[in-house]
Amino acid sequence: MPLNAIDKELLKTIADLHNIPSGAFNIRKDGQGVDRRSSAHIQVIPKTDRPGINIFVSPGTKNEAVHIPVLITLSGIVDVVYNTIEIGEGADVTVVAGCGIHNPGSKKAQHDGIHEIIVRKGARMKYVEKHYGEGDGTGERVLNPKTILVMEMDSVVEMELTQIKGVDSTVRDTKAKLAERASLTIIERLMTHGHQEAVSDMLIELEGENCSAKVISRSVAKDDSKQVFRPVMLAKASAKGHVECDSIIMNRARISSSPAISAEHPDAQLTHEAAIGKIAEEQLMKLETLGLSEKEAEDVILRGFLQ
Repeated sequence: MPLNAIDKELLKTIADLHNIPSGAFNIRKDGQGVDRRSSAHIQVIPKTDRPGINIFVSPGTKNEAVHIPVLITLSGIVDVVYNTIEIGEGADVTVVAGCGIHNPGSKKAQHDGIHEIIVRKGARMKYVEKHYGEGDGTGERVLNPKTILVMEMDSVVEMELTQIKGVDSTVRDTKAKLAERASLTIIERLMTHGHQEAVSDMLIELEGENCSAKVISRSVAKDDSKQVFRPVMLAKASAKGHVECDSIIMNRARISSSPAISAEHPDAQLTHEAAIGKIAEEQLMKLETLGLSEKEAEDVILRGFLQ
């Protein structure tokens, strides 16, 4: 599949790709699967009953990655896909997802991605998802990801969920269930500006003995944007969990953060914390004394906060 300049720039931004990747991948563009490849250990197969793909990672697969980016470059598209990902027992792989929207027109461009992920016994997965919007058109750029994660015993998952900029509206829905000794870390990074709105709902269910989960959310809200965070950690066994939400608020933005923890077992250990505030004046002054303008100092602080 030949990639034009817009395609290449979107791929670089959301998946750190400068061209067609090596190994297993699936590239979806403007509502169609346009290029796909399986590897010896990772099968990428189109669904036959609805839009989307099935990904099967063979047991024991090590040090491999599969890229599944989505590109939207036309106005007026509402694209819905259903992807199923199964990480075989004892595997250790990286899944790079994400969507980039370039909306050149006046109509809404939207992508709704539903990912069902099963991580088998003793497997490890790093899941990287980046969302980004751009384009000179006036049409909205909308992204609504839904992730349903099932972790079997002794599995380990690290999820990096990032919304870079340019997304007018997003509702992120993440659900996870953990079996015995499973370990989950979710790191969410988000920036909104203008009149953008972002909602993040999470439900993490700790079902197995000695499983653990950590949710860390970092966000920046500028201008008149709105953000809502509703992470919930539920322990049904002797398990550990922590939820942490930190936000920087600027201008006339609004942020609502309500982390919740709930225990249904006497040996559960759950904690949460949330903080919303502005950039500290002393941080700005320190950088300005080094020769940075106020805007440059602000950008440095925000980049560091979202790392």
